[in-house]
Amino acid sequence: MTPKEIFLEMLKPDGQPERQLKQYEALHLALYDPINGYLRGNRVRGSVSKDRWGTTILFPEDAPGATPHITATDKVCPDVTHWRDYVHAPDLIANCSEGWEACRAKSREIAGDQQLVCGFMGTGIFEQTHFLMGFEDTLTGFYEHPKEMHELIEYITEYRLQYVKLLIEGLKPDAIFSHDDWGAKEALFMKPDMWREFYKEPYRRFYGYIRDQGVIAIHHADSYLVPILEDMIEVGIQCWQGVLPENDIPAVQQQLDGRMILMGGIGAAIDRPDATEEEIRPYVREQLAAYCPGGHFIPCITYGIMGTVFKHVDPFIDDEIDKYNSTLHMPTQFVPPVPRRHAAQTAAVKTASVADAASDELLTAMAEALIRGQKKKVSNLCEKALDAGISPQDILAKGLMSGMSKLGEDFSAGRAFVPEMLMAARCMNAAMELLKPRLVGDQTKAAGRVCLGTVRGDLHDIGKNLVKIMMEGAGLEVIDLGVDVAPETFVRTAIDHDCGLIACSSLLTTSMNEMRAVVRLAEEAGVRGRVKIMVGGAPISESFCREIGADVYTDDAASAARAAVSLLSAG
Repeated sequence: MTPKEIFLEMLKPDGQPERQLKQYEALHLALYDPINGYLRGNRVRGSVSKDRWGTTILFPEDAPGATPHITATDKVCPDVTHWRDYVHAPDLIANCSEGWEACRAKSREIAGDQQLVCGFMGTGIFEQTHFLMGFEDTLTGFYEHPKEMHELIEYITEYRLQYVKLLIEGLKPDAIFSHDDWGAKEALFMKPDMWREFYKEPYRRFYGYIRDQGVIAIHHADSYLVPILEDMIEVGIQCWQGVLPENDIPAVQQQLDGRMILMGGIGAAIDRPDATEEEIRPYVREQLAAYCPGGHFIPCITYGIMGTVFKHVDPFIDDEIDKYNSTLHMPTQFVPPVPRRHAAQTAAVKTASVADAASDELLTAMAEALIRGQKKKVSNLCEKALDAGISPQDILAKGLMSGMSKLGEDFSAGRAFVPEMLMAARCMNAAMELLKPRLVGDQTKAAGRVCLGTVRGDLHDIGKNLVKIMMEGAGLEVIDLGVDVAPETFVRTAIDHDCGLIACSSLLTTSMNEMRAVVRLAEEAGVRGRVKIMVGGAPISESFCREIGADVYTDDAASAARAAVSLLSAG
C-alpha cells in the first residue's frame, strides 16, 4: 500500500492497513495556497507584524513560530458588547481569487499517488475569538456577555465557511487540515457543556460542509479532549491530529472503536536541542508499543505541522517506526486506564472559631459566591461583613481565600476550568478594592512575595496568568514580570524586591533551558539560600526540575499556589 492508501484504509472502522504510517508521510500540507499567502505571508522571523484581522503577531528570531501578542492597549476588540465596531473579517474573495491553478498543479505534482493533498487552515473559530479579544476576555465573556459572544462566534464561523469553500473550490484537496486548540495539556479550556453551547454547532456546520464535498476532515488540537470525544465524532471529524499522551490513548482507542484516526502520541518534550539518541529511541519505542496495538493510530510528533523543531530528532522517530513495522507484533491485553489526575489533598486550614454563627454563614456565602463567579454578590457580601464588624483579615482568609482554595481543588481535580478561575479572580479583585484600605491601615502583610514570569524566548502567558491568580488568592504578593523574561531579570527582581520565590513558566522546549540559567545566576549572586525557585509548564517535569537544581515543580496553577505558600512559610 502507498501511504495514501494506508490512510484511506484507516478511515474504515474495520480497516486493515498493512503497516504503521510514519508521521506525516501520507499528508501533503499545501501551505502555499493564495489564502495562506494573503493571511500569513507577512509573518517573517525576527519581525513584529499585524495579521489581516489586526492582531499583533510576534516572531522572535529564536522562536519556533509566530505568536499572537494581545495587550490591553492593542487588542482588536476591547469591548465585545460593541464587537461590530472593531471586528472586520479579511475580504478573501477580493484578495484570493488568483493563482489557484498553479497552486493546484504544484500540490498534485508533489503529492503524486503517495499522499493526500491537504488544504491547511490555521487559527480556528475559538482561537480567532481569543486572537481578537485576548484569552481572559474570551473565557469570561461566555459568562458575562453570552449573547454577544454567540454573535461574534457566528460571524467568525461564516468567515471560516467562506474560507473553506474557496479553498476546496480552488485547491480541490483530498482533505482539510484545520487547527483549533480547545484545551491545555490536562484539561479543556472550558467546561464540556460550555464548549457545546458555543462551539459545537459552528463546528458541525464547518466540518459538515467539508464532508458534504467528499473531503476528509482532519482536526489539529494538541490538547486534552477526552470529555468531548463523542462530540468530535458527531460534528464530523475523521482524524484528530495532535493527540497528546495525556489523553490516555489506549482508553480512547477502545472508546472510539475505529470511528476516528488518532494521530500523535509523541510528545513535544522529546524535541529538545539536548535530546540524545539514547533518550529518543526508547521513548518512541515505548509510545509505539503502547498505542499501535489499539489500531487506527498514526505515530507522530504532536505539532500541527510536519517536522520537529530540532532536526536531529525526526530521523530517530522515523527509524523507530520503521523498526516497529519490520517486527511481528501480537495483540496486547487492554489495561484499564489510570485516572488522568486526582483532587489534591485538602490541607487542614487553621481557623479560629467565630463567635457569631451569622458571621460564619456570611463568610461561607461569600466563598460560595466567589466560586460561582458572582462578582456583585461577593462585593455586597463583603460590604455586609464589614458593616457587621467582621475583620478584614477574617473576610480575606475565611471568605475569599477559602473560596479560592476550594476552587483550586476543583481545578486540580478537573471539576472547574479556566473560565471559572478567571471569573473568581475578578470577584477577588472587586472585593480587595473594598478591603485594601482597611488592610493597609491594619499593616497586614502578604504571606510572602513572588516574582513570576514566562522565560526568555517564550511569549505564552495563559498558564503564567493562572498561577498569578491562584498565588494572589492564597495571600501572596506577586510581581508579574510578563513574558520573554531574561534570567538576569528574574534574579535582579528577586534581590531588589526581597522576593522569597522565583516562579518560571515555559511552554516551549526551545526555551526551557532558560530555567537552568535562572538557577545558575541565583547561585552566582549568592541568594540561592534564601530564594526558592519554582518551575512549571507543558514540557517541564519533576526530573527536569531536579536536574537543573530548582526547588519544586508543579503541574497546575492551584498546586503552584499551595507549593508557594508552603515554601515561603518554611523559609
